[in-house]
Amino acid sequence: MKKIIHLSDLHVGYKDCGKNLSKLVKKIKSKYKPSKDYVVVITGDIVDNANKKGAYKEASKILKKLEKDKYQVLVVPGNHDYGNGGVGNKKYVALFKKAFYGTDNINYPKLDIVDNIAFIGLDSMAKTFDWPLDIVGADGELGKEQRNNLKKLIGSSELKKMKKVVYLHHHPFDGKGKLHMLKDYKEFMQIVEGKIDCLLFGHNHDGNQYPGVWGIEQCYDASSSTGKKAPVTPMRIIKL
Repeated sequence: MKKIIHLSDLHVGYKDCGKNLSKLVKKIKSKYKPSKDYVVVITGDIVDNANKKGAYKEASKILKKLEKDKYQVLVVPGNHDYGNGGVGNKKYVALFKKAFYGTDNINYPKLDIVDNIAFIGLDSMAKTFDWPLDIVGADGELGKEQRNNLKKLIGSSELKKMKKVVYLHHHPFDGKGKLHMLKDYKEFMQIVEGKIDCLLFGHNHDGNQYPGVWGIEQCYDASSSTGKKAPVTPMRIIKL
């Protein structure tokens, strides 16, 4: 069974975060081998400011070094990937997809099945562009459509006998204030409670563990893997 390398909040473009990510990629390639045994899951804020010219290109270039060595890399966006972290722009939804998936023909939930493990990626920024005030702040919202599709996916016969890993950017338990939270966390909880095996997220830069929360055996919050405004806790290796 694959092991998960959980990274988050890379913030490439902020001070030395790009250099730190390059060092981290080099460490993964040298220490965690063979690459076919691992899936790298990155829970958002890949760049620090999407408005900065070349931000996506710099981050993508570094991460492609993992793909070149045959690591499977799964990513979802965070609030910084759609703007500066406090104010977002809808145009970055398609631009992010093209930069990190190679196509904008991607929908969320994003399903990848690897070794009979269902990896389900969510866009926790999906419903933050509906009203002018929604784009202000670092909060997130999955939205009804994405939640409904997630519910159908988790309950589908296709995934019935598979391990299920759900990953998103925003912290579903502790938003640290109204402008930092996943607004529809209660509805999200009702969908995943006791029905998945692992929940991965970032956003708060805390790096905590929450075993058994919502009836989910493995729940992990990543810190900033490149050390932005947090102690450097580069990665967590997870075996389901």
